[in-house]
Amino acid sequence: GNMENHQKAQAIRPWINPEERVTVDFEDERGLNAEVRGCNEELVDLALETAVPHLRQEVSVPLGRIEIGEDVGKYTRDPDQPLRYGRLRLIVHQRRPEVL
Repeated sequence: GNMENHQKAQAIRPWINPEERVTVDFEDERGLNAEVRGCNEELVDLALETAVPHLRQEVSVPLGRIEIGEDVGKYTRDPDQPLRYGRLRLIVHQRRPEVL
């Protein structure tokens, strides 16, 4: 689907929640857990889980490089919200940035 950036931002913004995780697929690494830290009409700010516990990789990805999908194998985790099966999946048409 060819969504406009503002539609993508509207789909992503409800997931800005430190209690929640989304799934991120890069071209070279798939199925990553990430926290959405912020989103505007241009960029989404993600904190990707790394091989090191509690170390997050902060990346900003242009919305134009992202497709919105759903990860039906995962469910929401915020205890204050109703449980929902299926969570946001971001398909990123670029390679994962290097972990510095």
